[in-house]
Amino acid sequence: MAGAAEAAGAQRRTGEDPIKVMVVDDHPMWRDAVARDLAAAGFAVVATAGDGEQAVRRARAVGPDVLVLDLNLPAKPGVQVCKELVGANPALRVLVLSASGEHADVLEAVKSGATGYLLKSASTEELTDAVRRTAAGDPVFTPGLAGLVLGEYRRLASEPVASAGAGEPKAPRLTDRETEVLRLVAKGLSYKQIAERLVISHRTVQNHVQNTLGKLQLHNRVELVRYAIERGLDEA
Repeated sequence: MAGAAEAAGAQRRTGEDPIKVMVVDDHPMWRDAVARDLAAAGFAVVATAGDGEQAVRRARAVGPDVLVLDLNLPAKPGVQVCKELVGANPALRVLVLSASGEHADVLEAVKSGATGYLLKSASTEELTDAVRRTAAGDPVFTPGLAGLVLGEYRRLASEPVASAGAGEPKAPRLTDRETEVLRLVAKGLSYKQIAERLVISHRTVQNHVQNTLGKLQLHNRVELVRYAIERGLDEA
């Protein structure tokens, strides 16, 4: 497959370590096929798992960069797997790969910490591109679902939140550039789009986002976007 070969070659040319991926699905043939496709595209498939409890144990042992996760799992559902692993390691990226396009499933996955959601009808090229973008920190959604997720961010932001007590410290001050990046994240732009808009590198955008997460003591993009929308940055 030309697309996979080109992707593998691109990774070798950069001289960087391959992205470590773990595949979780309870159907062995599907799980093995996804793992083979990702390995052929130049990713390092460090583990696979067939149920939720096994997924949690193995992910903690091997430390993947990206978890490709089905939602419908025996022993422990995918959303619970996502919550536990992302809660313990906020740097972990989770790409849900599901047969369900139901809005409730998508929103539940995002709220559990997933950074992307792809339907199993996606092509191999779409999957490998989604894994690569997920590893880079971009939100990746099957077309038609991105707007749904941004709408949910806005709904969450409209809910009342506990106000800080008098003795609690104020939120740390962000730099002008961090605020600018945060505003574009809240508008739903990908890291690549932000980099192009601000004429900076993709890596610089990632660094600004990570610095902002650290300063605000937030754990993932969902919390970051909610923070930004609560402060009206998506309207700026």
